[in-house]
Parts: sequence; structure tokens; C-alpha cells
Amino acid sequence: MPELPEVETTRRGIEPHLLGHTIAGAIVRNPRLRWPVPEDLDAKVHGQQILQVRRRAKYLIIDLESGFLLLHLGMSGNLRVVPTDTPLRPHDHVDLLLDDGFVLRLHDPRRFGALLWYPAGSEPKLLADIGPEPLSPAFDGAYLAARARNKQQAVKQFIMDARVVAGVGNIYANEALYRAGIDPARAAGRISGARHARLAQAIKTVLQEAIEAGGTTLRDFSAPSGKPGYFVLSLQVYGREGAPCALCGNVIRQTRIGQRSTFHCPKCQT
Repeated sequence: MPELPEVETTRRGIEPHLLGHTIAGAIVRNPRLRWPVPEDLDAKVHGQQILQVRRRAKYLIIDLESGFLLLHLGMSGNLRVVPTDTPLRPHDHVDLLLDDGFVLRLHDPRRFGALLWYPAGSEPKLLADIGPEPLSPAFDGAYLAARARNKQQAVKQFIMDARVVAGVGNIYANEALYRAGIDPARAAGRISGARHARLAQAIKTVLQEAIEAGGTTLRDFSAPSGKPGYFVLSLQVYGREGAPCALCGNVIRQTRIGQRSTFHCPKCQT
């Protein structure tokens, strides 16, 4: 599933091609995504100028003059800006036609993504309970420690809870906990303030490095340019069960926490 770095890579890839342009129309070939694409999408977006392209957690937001589009890439979705006459591929479900002869094309083989319309001033329920952005000043060790107080939940599940912090998915939770030297199964409330500070900084560093590398391609993701995400080359624990730890040489182990694959070094992470 595309996580925060992949969504941010997508945002940065499409933004220069969208800002200031007017949407000439919309073509919906298959509305049956995770939630139905609005039947009257063409009427809602026709003639609307694109004012901004934002990201909130793992959602993309395209601000128009009278409302905004909320997009989620689901398990396998991607967005590309291509010439109007670019041949269709299977699973190219929605096109937003631009005034310069290009289209923003949503491709989603598994159809777990979403494209929804909201009038200006709306507050989507999908965004209502999301915590602070991990790369913002609002997210730091003091905040993390305060939210973790008395919690018995495994710290990996804790930092993957979008109500605590926005968009820290499984890959990056594994990597951040490794860099912070924290056992992913340790209770969040049994971690010192100093270690929470180290963890918050590790989350920021891992996510920023992943964004700069264009995200992580394990199976489905590619950037709008078509290039894979190269952070996969920097993964130190995720997907490396049985490999030696880069720090101590001990064997990386795989377990499951909250039904998610979890990788850690039993010597370096305590």
C-alpha cells in the first residue's frame, strides 16, 4: 500500500502539472472504487481552476474554486499526468481532463482507492480524527510521550494509529523503531521520554529520507514519472528476516504485531 512518502512523492510529481490549470471535464470509466466516484463528477469539476495540491496523512487533496477532490491510492493505485491520447491500460478508472491537452489519470487495479468530491468549507469525516503530521513541528518526543502515557499497546501499533500521528505505515514504523533502538512489542507507556524523543526524530528522518528517494517500491507503487521508489535499497529491517543486522550482525527476526509483519533486531532493539 502506498504510505506517506509514496503519497507525498505523488503529490510533488503531479503538482507542477496541475496548478493554475482548469479542468475541462472528467471521464469516469469505473465508479466502483472503495467508495463510489460521484456520478456527476464531470458537472462538479468542469471549468474549475486547480488552486492547490495538498496532502493530509495518506490522502491527496486537490483544491478547486468551489470545492475539493479527496483522493486515496488504496492498495495499488497511482496517478499520472499524460497526454489525452495516451492509450488506456486496464484499470485506468478516472481521467480529469486539463485545459492543456493532458489528463490526470487514476489507475487502480484492486479498486481500494477513492476519489470523492466535497464542497468548499466541508470537513470530511475521513480526516476528522487524524493526528498531527509527523514532519510538522507539532509532532515531537514530548507529544509522543504524552499520548503514550499509561498505554499498554505495543509501541509499533501505537505509532501506526492515525489518531496518534498521521500516516506512519508499516514499512516506516519498522524502520523508525530499528533506528531508535526500541523493541516494537514494548508497551508504548513503558518507554522513557528520552526514547520517545529518539523515536519521534527517527520517524521524521526515515520519512524524509524515503520522500527524497521517491518512496519504497515493493510491488505496486511507482511515482507519477513511472520510476520506482528507491528507498527499498535503504531498508534495514523490513523484509530482511534472517539477514544480519547492519549494526551488530545478529539475525533479523520476523513476528506479527496487530496482524502486521514486524521485523526487528532482538539485540539492538530493547
